[in-house]
Amino acid sequence: MNIDRFVLGFAGSVVLLSVALAHFVSPWWLLLTLFVGANLLQSAFTGFCPLAMVLAKVGVRSGCAFPSRK
Repeated sequence: MNIDRFVLGFAGSVVLLSVALAHFVSPWWLLLTLFVGANLLQSAFTGFCPLAMVLAKVGVRSGCAFPSRK
C-alpha cells in the first residue's frame, strides 16, 4: 500500500466514524467531517498533508499524489 491509498483510506474511515458519532452521540462530531474534507481539498491544491509526511518518515512507499520529499 502506498501513501496515497493510505491517506485516502484513513480519511474515508475518519469521515465514516465521525458520521456514526454524529448520529449516535452528538451532531457536533460533524465538525470532524468538515475538517477532514477541508484538509483533503487543501491538499489537492497544495500537496501538503501532515499524515503523508508522517507516513513517508516511517517508510511507507510514496505515491503519485504525495511523493516523498528529501
